[in-house]
Amino acid sequence: MRVYKVDKPADKIIINGLTTLMSEQMESLSANVEKNALANTISTALNTDSGAEFFVAERDHLFVGAAFLNSGIGLDKGGAYIWLNDLYVKKAYRRQGIARKLLLNVLYWAEQKEFNGIELETGVNNVATKKLYNSLGFYDIVSKRYGRTLTRPE
Repeated sequence: MRVYKVDKPADKIIINGLTTLMSEQMESLSANVEKNALANTISTALNTDSGAEFFVAERDHLFVGAAFLNSGIGLDKGGAYIWLNDLYVKKAYRRQGIARKLLLNVLYWAEQKEFNGIELETGVNNVATKKLYNSLGFYDIVSKRYGRTLTRPE
C-alpha cells in the first residue's frame, strides 16, 4: 500500500478516483451531495490555491482511503493550523492500519510545513476513531459546532 499527498494540479484520473471514494463517504454520512458537485469541489480543492489538501491510501491502483483537510489561521493557535474535514477508509479495508497511516502522513507533512496544530471533529459514540485519535496525541476539546449553508445571489 502507498500513502501520499496528492500533488497539485491533479489530473482527471485522481479527481475521478477521489470522487468515487468520497461519494461513499458522503453516502455513509447521509449527506445529500450530488456526484457532479462533489467532483467540482474536489477539482477546486486540487487545482487552486485554496489551502485544501488530499492524502490518499492506494492499494493495487485503487484508492482505499483518504484524508481531506484545509489550512487556516487561528488566533488560539497562534497562527496556521489544519482542520481535518474528512478521514475515510473503504469498509473492506478497515482495521488494517490505513487510517493511522493516513493520519501519520498528515501529521508529518504538517510538522514539516510548521503548522501549529490540527483539529477535527468526530461523533461522540465513534469509539474506534476516538481511540485512534487519542493514540496519536489528539485530545478532547469540549465544544458545540454550529453551521449554516449560505445562499449565493443569482
